[in-house]
Amino acid sequence: MPKRTLQGVVVSDKTAKTVVVRVDRRFTHPIYKKTIRRSKNYHAHDENNEFKPGDMVWIEESKPISKLKSWVVIRGEHKKSA
Repeated sequence: MPKRTLQGVVVSDKTAKTVVVRVDRRFTHPIYKKTIRRSKNYHAHDENNEFKPGDMVWIEESKPISKLKSWVVIRGEHKKSA
């Protein structure tokens, strides 16, 4: 079975080797037929402390690394700084 891959934005990098990634999803409400946005935060392993808040990253499911971490950052794009 393939591992799940999600795309999101880093919202926090305060802990060592960990980033918090916000993953947004959009869907149509089954009754009201309006588009709804929902987001969820995932703790992901970032071995080299490479990513900062605002960076776009892709995370992949893995075996549990700690109590909260069971995702690993596989690649990302750094935010353009002005």
